[in-house]
Amino acid sequence: MKKDAQRELRARIPRWIEVGTSETYPVTLHTMEHILEKSAVKRVAAAMDGLSIVGPIKVLGESARTAQEAASALDIEVGQIASSLIFKTPDQKVLLIITSGGHRVDTELVAKTLGYLELLRVDAQFVKEFSGFSIGGVSPIGWSTQPDITLIDEALNDYKVVWAAAGHPHAVYPTSFAELITCTGATPMVVGE
Repeated sequence: MKKDAQRELRARIPRWIEVGTSETYPVTLHTMEHILEKSAVKRVAAAMDGLSIVGPIKVLGESARTAQEAASALDIEVGQIASSLIFKTPDQKVLLIITSGGHRVDTELVAKTLGYLELLRVDAQFVKEFSGFSIGGVSPIGWSTQPDITLIDEALNDYKVVWAAAGHPHAVYPTSFAELITCTGATPMVVGE
């Protein structure tokens, strides 16, 4: 009986809510509205306005810390998730790779293509300090400090619409491969299989 009541309650809770940019009408529901007040989400919304990205930002009722969680919450293919991953090169350049959630980044392949022996992993503290975002909510736009190199996974071009984090594990926005290239200056590359 208790599980039936819980299922019924979950069915009534919205899975996402939207917030509009200056070109759309905002629609918000009170259940997750506080996410929209987070400084990182506001920074992404401001970047969207400045870059003429219509969006809108969607706040998910469920966590989207991983590509699979985001895809499940949005009811889309995991390959449509544009994950933003941060690495360092051996000469200490910061590298942003916007990759499809459908596969892992092949760091050896990327390093070789860029002319390096390896890519260096960074920790959560570095990600937060450099980009201004916590892991799970790293957006490809609205960074505190711009990365030295930005790459985009050519696999994202297989989809008309892709979804990127909007500064919080519960916030995402729709975009496209072409729009991400325009807004980030990313270089298209095969980054994994």
